[in-house]
Amino acid sequence: MNFHVLTLFPEAFEGPVRHSMLGRAIQRGLISVKITDIRSYTHDAHGTADDYQFGGGPGMVLKPEPVFDAVEDTLAPYSPEARAAMPIVLLSPQGRKLDQQLVLELADAPGIALICGHYAGVDERVRTCLATHDISIGDYVLTGGELAAMVVIDAVSRFVPDVVGSADNVQEDSITSGFLQHPLYTRPAEFRGMAVPEILRSGHHGEIDRWRRRESLRRTLKLRPDLLETAELSTADRQYLAELGYDPSIIDLPTTDCESAG
Repeated sequence: MNFHVLTLFPEAFEGPVRHSMLGRAIQRGLISVKITDIRSYTHDAHGTADDYQFGGGPGMVLKPEPVFDAVEDTLAPYSPEARAAMPIVLLSPQGRKLDQQLVLELADAPGIALICGHYAGVDERVRTCLATHDISIGDYVLTGGELAAMVVIDAVSRFVPDVVGSADNVQEDSITSGFLQHPLYTRPAEFRGMAVPEILRSGHHGEIDRWRRRESLRRTLKLRPDLLETAELSTADRQYLAELGYDPSIIDLPTTDCESAG
């Protein structure tokens, strides 16, 4: 997976993508993160990348010329077919909110170009005539798109094969699995009077799976009941949720015949 980041502040990426799991993935050639300085595509001696708004108004606007030129030059080495399959993402608070489904869609692409917005915004022609995706990481405004680009890189990279040690680790994550993850414990078995649930030390894997499934359902119902609207629930899941006070008649929930995790 190739990530192409187009930014006015390349130095913002010197640290975050060079360490931990992403850093190891880059070293192993599983992903690449290439940074392009938009300002190097400006057309005056001062490197002017922004200008005043037509019609007046507060704040400066990122000019279209350097953004178009930077994206086109960055993607020029790819074949027409690869360019057509590559999302060009504008990071913007006006965009579609990033969620796991969108992450999965992006992970299927051969690469991603990420345009980091700045100032009061980006010239609308970038949004309508260059970007293929307009993405927001939440209902709040940042000083620029760099942090949002890092979030996209991190989230998408986890679905690149071998970036995360085991594919099961990704599929069992909160949200990806359709539920929130069950509680996790490690050694010591007792810490400051707080003990690990006995079932997890019993060695009975069938009962452990049952406990984890139920705890996942319990936590999802308490913290993110909206996830149950699209979750695949077995008959046993529905019965347990009913015991917890959940009324399945409120929402028409999908059903699966798979009972193995129940």
